[in-house]
Amino acid sequence: MRLIGGDAANERGEGEEGRRRQEGGGPKKKPVPRSVKAGLQFPVGRIGRYLKKGRYSPRVGTGAPVYLAAVLEYLAAEVLELAGNATTRKIE
Repeated sequence: MRLIGGDAANERGEGEEGRRRQEGGGPKKKPVPRSVKAGLQFPVGRIGRYLKKGRYSPRVGTGAPVYLAAVLEYLAAEVLELAGNATTRKIE
């Protein structure tokens, strides 16, 4: 719908009056790493980057690096626990 005598810029929402701006709302939030969101110690972003860089698949889902980081963290914890148990037995 065209308004009679309307400015073309305002009709498209580009003029000062028609422009929509997001104002205020407080300070910008700091980005939260995906490792923190998932509650993991292993770097989810880095694992995702390595999956993409390694050419394993043309596309990598968003959940794949999170799952892989969780599995790697679990395996590392198991190995470290076994190694710790072995050293305590050796000392005694």
